[in-house]
Amino acid sequence: MVNPWKTYWKLSAVLMGSHGLTKGSLAFLNYPAQIMFKSTKVLPVMVMGAFIPGLRRKYPFHEYISALLLVIGLILFTLADAQTSPNFSIIGVLMISGALIMDSLMGNLQEAIFTMNPDTTQIEVLFCSTVVGLPFLLPPMILTGELFKAWKSCAQHPYVYGVLVFEAMATFIGQISVLSLIAIFGAATTAMITTARKAVTLLLSYMIFTKPLTEQHGSGLLLIAMGIILKMVPIDYKPPSRSAPRNGKSHFKEEKSQADSRKGEGDEEKRPLV
Repeated sequence: MVNPWKTYWKLSAVLMGSHGLTKGSLAFLNYPAQIMFKSTKVLPVMVMGAFIPGLRRKYPFHEYISALLLVIGLILFTLADAQTSPNFSIIGVLMISGALIMDSLMGNLQEAIFTMNPDTTQIEVLFCSTVVGLPFLLPPMILTGELFKAWKSCAQHPYVYGVLVFEAMATFIGQISVLSLIAIFGAATTAMITTARKAVTLLLSYMIFTKPLTEQHGSGLLLIAMGIILKMVPIDYKPPSRSAPRNGKSHFKEEKSQADSRKGEGDEEKRPLV
């Protein structure tokens, strides 16, 4: 363990707020609407990255355009969903908006941990944030009675234990993958990747439950695809200059910079991912 416990106390508090508001919003929003709202977290993640100590990230202009297209597409889809689904209310929108703020803090805090202390491993972040989060969860579960209801329900239906074990294994693999993406590529790129995963979940939801798809749904999904493609296309390519160096001194500086860059790449390759 290379980070102080107070770092994981902050991370666990944000993690609990994000999951609590996300799960609670399902009482007021249907699942596709919640997924679309959660997919807009790319923009708050990018904005929040400029204010997190240790990061202060600045993104190029085309990435903001990409995120904006994504957000507009999600809003169009959400409005269309509100017209065809009765399970939609302002309380759910407020709860999922709070979860988005927590998500933007969580991704950037995790990236700051890896950036400020490169020796941090993904296993440490996952284990410590989970262990610290347990005291946060027990008091509200006991006060609301949910812990005893869950215990009684599991006793009546023992197959739930198998489902929980399978879900825990799947969550572990998913969390390690997400933390690895954050450590290598950053919080904003990871948010774009998870958005693509949520789009697949959304389409499966409409296919399984046979919900109506309107033209506005299609327009929203088209803008989402445009935003993701714009993020993936490398538009900052600069062709090499054909002009020869004027003197040997500039040529020496160029060779030195190339050698330094190769050395930095070698150090990066030696760093373990997990």
